[in-house]
Amino acid sequence: MAFIRKKQQEQQLQLYSKERFSLLLLNLEEFYFEQHRANHILHKGSHHERKIRGSLKICSKSVIFEPDSISQPIIKIPLRDCIKIGKHGENGANRHFTKAKSGGISLIFSQVYFIKEHNVVAPYKIERGKMEYVFELDVPGKVEDVVETLLQLHRASCLDKLGDQTAMITAILQSRLARTSFDKNRFQNISEKLHMECKAEMVTPLVTNPGHVCITDTNLYFQPLNGYPKPVVQITLQDVRRIYKRRHGLMPLGLEVFCTEDDLCSDIYLKFYEPQDRDDLYFYIATYLEHHVAEHTAESYMLQWQRGHLSNYQYLLHLNNLADRSCNDLSQYPVFPWIIHDYSSSELDLSNPGTFRDLSKPVGALNKERLERLLTRYQEMPEPKFMYGSHYSSPGYVLFYLVRIAPEYMLCLQNGRFDNADRMFNSIAETWKNCLDGATDFKELIPEFYGDDVSFLVNSLKLDLGKRQGGQMVDDVELPPWASSPEDFLQKSKDALESNYVSEHLHEWIDLIFGYKQKGSDAVGAHNVFHPLTYEGGVDLNSIQDPDEKVAMLTQILEFGQTPKQLFVTPHPRRITPKFKSLSQTSSYNASMADSPGEESFEDLTEESKTLAWNNITKLQLHEHYKIHKEAVTGITVSRNGSSVFTTSQDSTLKMFSKESKMLQRSISFSNMALSSCLLLPGDATVITSSWDNNVYFYSIAFGRRQDTLMGHDDAVSKICWHDNRLYSASWDSTVKVWSGVPAEMPGTKRHHFDLLAELEHDVSVDTISLNAASTLLVSGTKEGTVNIWDLTTATLMHQIPCHSGIVCDTAFSPDSRHVLSTGTDGCLNVIDVQTGMLISSMTSDEPQRCFVWDGNSVLSGSQSGELLVWDLLGAKISERIQGHTGAVTCIWMNEQCSSIITGGEDRQIIFWKLQY
Repeated sequence: MAFIRKKQQEQQLQLYSKERFSLLLLNLEEFYFEQHRANHILHKGSHHERKIRGSLKICSKSVIFEPDSISQPIIKIPLRDCIKIGKHGENGANRHFTKAKSGGISLIFSQVYFIKEHNVVAPYKIERGKMEYVFELDVPGKVEDVVETLLQLHRASCLDKLGDQTAMITAILQSRLARTSFDKNRFQNISEKLHMECKAEMVTPLVTNPGHVCITDTNLYFQPLNGYPKPVVQITLQDVRRIYKRRHGLMPLGLEVFCTEDDLCSDIYLKFYEPQDRDDLYFYIATYLEHHVAEHTAESYMLQWQRGHLSNYQYLLHLNNLADRSCNDLSQYPVFPWIIHDYSSSELDLSNPGTFRDLSKPVGALNKERLERLLTRYQEMPEPKFMYGSHYSSPGYVLFYLVRIAPEYMLCLQNGRFDNADRMFNSIAETWKNCLDGATDFKELIPEFYGDDVSFLVNSLKLDLGKRQGGQMVDDVELPPWASSPEDFLQKSKDALESNYVSEHLHEWIDLIFGYKQKGSDAVGAHNVFHPLTYEGGVDLNSIQDPDEKVAMLTQILEFGQTPKQLFVTPHPRRITPKFKSLSQTSSYNASMADSPGEESFEDLTEESKTLAWNNITKLQLHEHYKIHKEAVTGITVSRNGSSVFTTSQDSTLKMFSKESKMLQRSISFSNMALSSCLLLPGDATVITSSWDNNVYFYSIAFGRRQDTLMGHDDAVSKICWHDNRLYSASWDSTVKVWSGVPAEMPGTKRHHFDLLAELEHDVSVDTISLNAASTLLVSGTKEGTVNIWDLTTATLMHQIPCHSGIVCDTAFSPDSRHVLSTGTDGCLNVIDVQTGMLISSMTSDEPQRCFVWDGNSVLSGSQSGELLVWDLLGAKISERIQGHTGAVTCIWMNEQCSSIITGGEDRQIIFWKLQY
């Protein structure tokens, strides 16, 4: 998975330099400055003198000698253990060995490490006692400079306070960076135009490498100060797909660049010294990408996940990415949940809920007895309180899982040692049991458990990881009985992650890790409180004046682990799964997707027709257009057989147009005020229209006359809907009213009788309303930009979402009633989750979108300019622009099969559109 690919990338870079050396041989927070070709002189001046050829590497806290011969170990001498550093022979007993052209450097020290002898990755060997090593540089003239550098770094290493050490080494590093600049000869093309250059560090797991960043009009470059592992890293801007600002070491200094869409493994991760440099570079790349790549938010990914276009695995990867989790930063490594609870059965039953872990609780709360002990301690604890003394994700936990493929990382983190054999990742079942019962073990999993690469479960490198108390050697990870092989284990883990049970409950875990239960009182209620230092904003490093305290704080935070950036502050919506067609357990939602028995074949054909139509919606062509009104068209409705088209207009008329004869058949006026919308009652005998004169008019088609008038509002009626003998009317008087309409026995002979059933009160004028398929929910949009979702079974307001900066022009539920789409004069298309009221997607156009139809994934909207726009909500882009009206598109009608579309506009025209298959 992510880490494995990152490791492969680094190995490829090392092939470039043909070295055993890696930055992982350095201490944490140590820098590699320079290297010199040299000989290690053994037994200098004696008859047994021997030279070992290699390279001497000067680092900020150590000297490392890498012999060319892999049979010889790499030598690492910590500078803090050095007793004396100088030119060989300039004092003491060795003076008579000095030659005029000697390139010898003498190090007298008390401790040395031997690493990777015969190129075998193993715990470092340590030799203690006073000893002297002599290194002879190929270029004698550099000896004095090297000795001076070593003496300076030695002074820094020997300072009493860690903060002072860090400050002095940082000053030395910055001085070196200031004396160098990016080598412009490294540009790919002589015509490249330089836009920006600054100092930065390239970040890989556990190490950072200082150098210079340079961006041109076509490329992003990083040139390491030390030329390692290659002279320059180059990324073509055209290949960049995503960029993210990152917090690194709790500071807003990181920037990660990806040349892939779905990978967690980035192409480069940079840490800047100044936030402004990071922001400037981000702005430049983002500006370049603006016309090439759609920006994705957590909400847009949520919509794709909800509608089944992203797997659970893909969605978790995206959330991790957006929450600052990166495989380059082990203190913020991507976090995945434990899914399976059963590691003892011979068969894994994914249809049994008991197979799964409770995703609504953090790991620390899964064991009731342990939780009670933790809560008792929590109650007695002074502020700031926390329930868990360790985190669910930290560098140590990540490498606990990955030691078999990343042993050098573990050795780097643990000062050249592996962990105790009994504490290693020996068994899946043991690890899970310890997470349930251990006093301080609350760790979650990593993406590798749901990937394809089994290498982290197998000791293919034949590492000597120690012997357990029972006498057995640590080798491959012991799998549960239900897994026949590592491949089978990963496949069944993936199946579990994508199972119906997890799809129905994953949102609960997201609430804990990325959502509203991460912080505050909701976190306390969910028993999800960790140490305050792990949270974003938990400590302001800039406010800490004492350098020792600052370094200690940073070290503690990085080693302890960090809580992801909070992505959601309201409950996360659940996924739409085949088992749960309805929106919620309540009756009003269950009714929304009721299936009619005996109509499957017809419904299947209708669904096929809809799918075919929406798949070809970008091929919409203007077929015919007719100017039948004197002012803007405001409403369109069509008889069931499609022969008669009824339209309303601000010219105060209702018109009846024959599609067959292409002739205007009737023109009716009820008052001298504009009509705002129209609809046909079932049976096609009566047309209802709403008017700015505060009334709703009923027109009998058969008798050709006004049949009834409902005087139900104190201001203009803006929109009407009808379902199951109920009329819903929206008005500028700030109400939506629900009426029971008892139809006349003989159309045209008797008036309707109306009773007011409910009044849905708003703060301001209501401009539009829409019903869900079952008429159990209503959505209204106001002139001040608020979208309201109402439960009609109880006439109560479920959600009030202020999501537009101007008038809400149109609203509609998705066919499955899960989402509401709204458009406004602000040019925004907003998607709202009905269950939670969360705004989960927002797209912007440069002009108002006045009306629309949609299928839950794609939108056809009518714009202010007269164009029809096709929007791909899941891809967050406009797929097509279709020329239509010469003024704003004001209304749009689509039949049930989605095969016929008619629009009306301010240009007084109605346009018939044809779909090209």
